Amino acid sequence: MKLLSIVVSAYNEEAGVNEFYRVTKEYGEKLREKGWNYEFIFVNDGSMDRTGEILSELADTDKEHIKLISFSRNFGHEAAMIAGLDYASGDGLVFMDADLQHPPEYLLPITEAFDEGYQVISMVRTSNETAGIIKKITSGGFYWLINRLSDIYLEPNASDFFAITSTVQKVLMKNYREKVRFLRGYVQNVGFRKTTIEYKAAPRIAGKSHYSIKKLFTFAMNTIMCFSNVPLKLGIFAGLSSGFLGFILLIYTLCTHDGAPSGYATIVVLLCFMFAVLFIVIGIIGEYIAVLFEELKDRPLYIIEDKKNF
Repeated sequence: MKLLSIVVSAYNEEAGVNEFYRVTKEYGEKLREKGWNYEFIFVNDGSMDRTGEILSELADTDKEHIKLISFSRNFGHEAAMIAGLDYASGDGLVFMDADLQHPPEYLLPITEAFDEGYQVISMVRTSNETAGIIKKITSGGFYWLINRLSDIYLEPNASDFFAITSTVQKVLMKNYREKVRFLRGYVQNVGFRKTTIEYKAAPRIAGKSHYSIKKLFTFAMNTIMCFSNVPLKLGIFAGLSSGFLGFILLIYTLCTHDGAPSGYATIVVLLCFMFAVLFIVIGIIGEYIAVLFEELKDRPLYIIEDKKNF
C-alpha cells in the first residue's frame, strides 16, 4: 500500500487536538479501501498549554500511525511545516492545521488526485465564514499585490492546506531552505503536474486564530521579500517622480511675478514629501538587508527537543 503522511502543526491546541485526531483518523481508515495507508506527523510548535502532553499520550496509544516532533520553543507555523516535510516518509504528504478548518474529508480526493498522476495539489478556499471582513479584504489585497510584484503567479486563497508527492518533497528539502520563507508559495513555484481542489473552510473546533494583525503584516512583508525585488526599484521611480515635481516647481518659480514660490507652506510640504519618499526607500532597503542578515546568520529553522515513534 502507498503511504500518506498527514503533517499537522499544533500550537496551543489542547482544546481541540483530540477531536482533530478522532475525526481525521476515521477518514484515514477509509483511505485503506483506496490502497493508501496513513501516518500522522504531529509537530508540537513549543505549545504553552497541554498540547504536548496530549499529543504524547496519543503517540503512546497509537504507535502505528502517530509520530511526534516536539520543538524546544515556538518557531512558528512555517518552521513546523518544514519539520514535517523533513521527517515525513510517505509517498504523498498532506499539510493541515489541527483546528479542523481544513476538512479531513478531502483526504480522499487528494489521494485520488495522486493516483491520477498529479504531484502538487493546491487547496483553494472558496469561503471562510469565521473570517472577519477586514481579514477577507487584506487577504484579497495581499494576493492582488504579490501577483503584480512577482513574476510567479500565486493562486488566490490558496492556503496552508496542500498536498505534494515525495518527489516534490525532495526538491523542497534540498533547494528551498531559506530562513525567511513562504512554503505555500514555494509549492506553487516548483512546477510539476499540478491541480487545485476547492474547499469551504470549516469553523474552528476550539480556540482562536494565532495570527494577529502584526503577525499577518510581517508574514505579508516576508512573502513579498521572498518573491519580488520590485520594491528595491522603488527608489528609481521615486527619484524620477521627485525630479519631475522639482521641474514643475522650477517652471512655476520662473513664471511667477515674484520669482519665488508663494508662501512658506509650499516649501514645507515639498520638504516633507521628499523626506517621506527618502525614508520609505531606506526602509524598504532595510527590510531586504534584514532578510539577507537572517540568511547569513544561518541559524537552524527549528530545534527538536523530543521525537516519538520514529
